[in-house]
Amino acid sequence: MSEAVEKILANYAGEPPAVIGNLRRMLNYGRIGGSGKLVILPVDQGFEHGPARTYGPNAAGYDPRYHASLAVEAGCNAYAAPLGFMEAIAHEYAGELPLILKVNNSDSLGGPDQPCSALTSSVKDAVRLGCSAIGFTIYPGSELRNRMYRQIRDLIREAREAGLPTVMWAYARGKMSKQGETGIDVIAYCAQIACQLGAHIVKVKPPTEFVEYDVSKPLYEKIPHATLAERIEHVVQSAFDGKRVVIFSGGAAKDTASVLADIQAIHDGGGFGSIVGRNAFQRPRAEGIELLHAIQDIHTGKKTV
Repeated sequence: MSEAVEKILANYAGEPPAVIGNLRRMLNYGRIGGSGKLVILPVDQGFEHGPARTYGPNAAGYDPRYHASLAVEAGCNAYAAPLGFMEAIAHEYAGELPLILKVNNSDSLGGPDQPCSALTSSVKDAVRLGCSAIGFTIYPGSELRNRMYRQIRDLIREAREAGLPTVMWAYARGKMSKQGETGIDVIAYCAQIACQLGAHIVKVKPPTEFVEYDVSKPLYEKIPHATLAERIEHVVQSAFDGKRVVIFSGGAAKDTASVLADIQAIHDGGGFGSIVGRNAFQRPRAEGIELLHAIQDIHTGKKTV
C-alpha cells in the first residue's frame, strides 16, 4: 500500500468501503499511481463546445477511442467523458483504465442566461459501463444552482450505494462579472460548496488575484494571494483544510511553457493534481503524451520549471 494514498483516504473514513476502494484505485493507477497526486484526462468538450472547436486542431480526436488510448499510454490516473464517448470505449477499457462518467453536460448553442447542465446519464449507466466514479458539474452563482444542488444530493446518495465516488466540477457562472468567475474569493467558495455537497474529488479553475465581492476584499487583504501558489494553497485550505482532494483544470489551449508554469504553481501550493484535456489531446499524440508526462513529473516533484 502507498503511504501517501492511505493518508488521503483516511480523510474519507466515513465512506462505504467500495467508495474508498474506487478512490484508491484511481490514486494508485497510472504512471504516478501511489504518489497521492492525480492527473486526469477529461474529454467532455465536444458536448460543451462542439466538434470542430474541440477536435479540429487534432482530427484523430474525433474517434472516441483516441482519448482512452491516450490516457492509458500517457499513464493518466483516470479518463472522464460523457455517456456517448464512454459507451464507445468501455467494452475495451473498463477494468483497465479507471473511468469517470460525466452524468451532466451542457452545450454552447443557446447561451442560457441561467446556466444549468442537463442530466445526460445516470449512476446505473456508470455501473453498467464499469466506471470507477461519476462526474457532475455545478454552477455556483447561477439562478438555477439550487436545482443542481438537489440533483447532486440524490446522485451522490445513489452513487454511494453503488460504491462510486463523485468528482465534482465547480464552475462559477451567473450573476457576477466574467473576471469574477475565476476570482480567488469565488474559486475558494466554489471548492467549499462542492465539499459541503459531498464531493469526494473537487475540480476548480486556477484562481486569479481578482476579488469579486466587496464584502470579501477586507478579508483578502490579510490572506496572501498575490501568487498563484498562494491562491492554490488558499483553495486547498477552503476544501476542508486539505481533507478533500482538489484538482485544477488546465483551461483553454495555450503554449507549453504557460501550461507547465501553472502546474508548477499548483504543485507548490499543495494542489492534489490536474485535470487536463484540450491542452493534451489537441496536440499531436506524441506531444500530448510528452506534456502529460511533464505535468505528472512536476506534480510528483521529479521536474521543476
